[in-house]
Amino acid sequence: MDIVLLIVAIICLIVGLIGAVLPLPGPPLSFVGILVLHFTKFAQFSETLLWTLGILTLVVTILDYLVPIWGTKKFGGSKYGTWGSMIGLIIGLFFGPFGIFIGAFLGALAGELIGGSTSQQATKAAFGSFLGFLIGIVMKIALCVVMIWYAGKELWHYFG
Repeated sequence: MDIVLLIVAIICLIVGLIGAVLPLPGPPLSFVGILVLHFTKFAQFSETLLWTLGILTLVVTILDYLVPIWGTKKFGGSKYGTWGSMIGLIIGLFFGPFGIFIGAFLGALAGELIGGSTSQQATKAAFGSFLGFLIGIVMKIALCVVMIWYAGKELWHYFG
């Protein structure tokens, strides 16, 4: 049973890291991987570490939704730009790894133009939305990498 849980944990950690870039719940998946690994004979994490990672997962997940909105508003954007950015990101998935970045920017730009902004305002707001989107990705990747590092450290001690 521990082998099955180990495989599930590793899959969750890897898919979580991938989900930090793609529109999947990256950090929550990685956290589930840590929890599953904790309940095997292969790793034992402290209660403090588990609570800390759980709280960080919650905070980063919430910030991931708020930072792009903040970026858009900080640069003069509206809901149109935020929604456009999300739609552009999803469409960008079909165009490779850089498609999500380009899609998020172009989506925010199109959203702002549809919302009635001038091209200069729309470009500025799209940049803000894109910047917020990138900050969210960096936060998610960092947290997922930290969780993978802790998991790897525990597995290294067990198997090493």
